[in-house]
Amino acid sequence: MERKATPEDIDAICRGLPEVELGISWGDRPTYKVPRGPKGRGFVLYRAPHKTAVDPDTGEQYRDLLVIMVPDDAAKAALVEDDSLPFFTVPHFNGYNAVLVQESRLGEIARAELAEILVEAWAARAPKKLAAEFFAGR
Repeated sequence: MERKATPEDIDAICRGLPEVELGISWGDRPTYKVPRGPKGRGFVLYRAPHKTAVDPDTGEQYRDLLVIMVPDDAAKAALVEDDSLPFFTVPHFNGYNAVLVQESRLGEIARAELAEILVEAWAARAPKKLAAEFFAGR
């Protein structure tokens, strides 16, 4: 049986990709970026609780949200519209190529599926040459 994803897998998968560093963005939010250094672009961000993202059942702000970049609208729609997946969006992210997921719900997907989504996020933000070299070597 395939192993379910865990919050710890985020770090292992992201750091296993070329030229990734854990930095900060949006002020003080831990963010996985590619490439390393000042030109790094975030592809996974630990989002602070905010009034724009609340649990529809409780009205409470989500406290364990990840923002994961996606390559385009089609990829976003595929993740958000699949009821078997824990990914979602909020109006604040309309027109922005990213999906949200609670760390506490990562166990609803397989680690391999999470890895595929994170590699896509990385590739969407990585320099084109770096991404091409990575995929050529797989």
